[in-house]
Amino acid sequence: MIPKAKDTPVPAQADKRSDPDQGQVLRGLLDPQCYPHEVAAVERIETHISTVLLAGAYAYKIKKPVDMGFLDFSTLALRHHYCEEELRLNRRLAPGLYLDVVAIVGGAAAPRIVAMDDPLAADAIEFAVKMRRFDQSALLDHMLDRGELTPHHIDALAETVAGFHARIARAGDVDHGTPERIALPMRQNFSQIRPLLSAAGEIAELDALESWSIARHNELAPVMAARHSAGDVRECHGDLHLGNITWIDGEIHVFDCIEFNPELRWIDVVNEVAFTVMDLAARGRPDWGARFLNAYLEITGDYASLRLLPYYLVYRAMVRAKVARIRAAQTGGEAQRAALADYAGHIRLARSYTLPRQAALIITHGVSGSGKSTATLPLVEQLGALRLRSDVERKRLHGLARDARTGTPLGTGLYSDAASMDTYVELGSLAVRTIEAGYPVIVDATFLNAARRMAFRAIAADLKVAYLILDFVADAAELRRRVSQRQAQGKDASEATLAVLERQLRNDEPLDAGESDYAIVIDTQADTPADILARVRVRLARGAV
Repeated sequence: MIPKAKDTPVPAQADKRSDPDQGQVLRGLLDPQCYPHEVAAVERIETHISTVLLAGAYAYKIKKPVDMGFLDFSTLALRHHYCEEELRLNRRLAPGLYLDVVAIVGGAAAPRIVAMDDPLAADAIEFAVKMRRFDQSALLDHMLDRGELTPHHIDALAETVAGFHARIARAGDVDHGTPERIALPMRQNFSQIRPLLSAAGEIAELDALESWSIARHNELAPVMAARHSAGDVRECHGDLHLGNITWIDGEIHVFDCIEFNPELRWIDVVNEVAFTVMDLAARGRPDWGARFLNAYLEITGDYASLRLLPYYLVYRAMVRAKVARIRAAQTGGEAQRAALADYAGHIRLARSYTLPRQAALIITHGVSGSGKSTATLPLVEQLGALRLRSDVERKRLHGLARDARTGTPLGTGLYSDAASMDTYVELGSLAVRTIEAGYPVIVDATFLNAARRMAFRAIAADLKVAYLILDFVADAAELRRRVSQRQAQGKDASEATLAVLERQLRNDEPLDAGESDYAIVIDTQADTPADILARVRVRLARGAV
């Protein structure tokens, strides 16, 4: 494991006192005999805040005695504290990688590593975080570069992050994550970049992004405050980009949490999600960023966060732009050119997040098994849309997880007419919220009732956005095969049975002549995802209908 330096500087304070010669200690630790396990050779890797010693099956991360303003490891006591914090925080998402804090004892010229419960640890001259080594090729950014990252990994990441956010501590009455605190790092990005610029065009561009960010912050401050009060500010990871995520033994592991400054990890969960979405876009996969966001929201139901998302996307892009520009000032030649290109790319990305998006309301029409969910997911990726599924929101209204198997009899309880009405009302409310936040929305439901379709057409008219009906068809034999197969697998939010399908086929109210003007007929036995996307784009290009 090779940790990376963190991005965003903020001040910290601590008492200072003298420490042992860490350089001599580190040179001594290059001897394989210093370790309590088999080591053939020791490899030393440096970052500007840590030294990592790769020794056998393990890695030992030792914090440097530095005070950089945004972090303070200048005393032994502080380094011990932040080792413990690093272990505590990273075990939340990578317990198999973060093993222990260990003590380094003995003279500076002849150090050795012992466990913290060893009596010798009382006289420790240094501390380290002991980690399990893993192959760097398992990092998600490396997998993406090799073309090995897949939608399966993106979905697994969304599951992991959503589960993590559900169980972590909430800010409560503390000041972290208040509108005033949120503004500080946002403004800092611009103040730290500006002295590094000389070209008038670059300065003007930075000024425009700063003005937009400040205006949006002022506008959204009440929303930020409300989310803080509601518990949406939590002790997050803080640095959730692909370089800090690995795929080991068929599972997602997220490491290298920000341990040295609580302000940077006690953040709104949507701030954390924004980093991953932005990072995927910066690496050329905005489609997977949309997929990640859609999956996360489907699990959490946090559609209220969408109003804040563009603000945080710009913030995260500016963090990366700042780091790139600082790197450019410290290097030359090809490294400098690469850093400047990185800066320009993140500035372009930040600017794109300030532009209005084409919102739209797309609903589906079709019985269970007609292919609605399968066909609409590529539209989520390619249109940057968000999808609302009736099967998921129905269960959420009843306090159930999306994959819960209820076994509710046909037409009763969860699947009664009253429950269905409540579900469509909720879908309409979420659709309005999503569109008002500037996102196209796909409502994945059967919409067999004409009155319900008309209600959503009215929503589109009120919001003055394009309205489409994706009319899904398939032959009866194929419908029955798909429903039977899905029921046997038991992995989808839908609990539709063959009995449900037969009832739907009897009760379906086909589109009338007026509705057909808004419809695209989709046969998922014949139409390819590319065909469907092309036809949808043509219709959306016409604007509001």
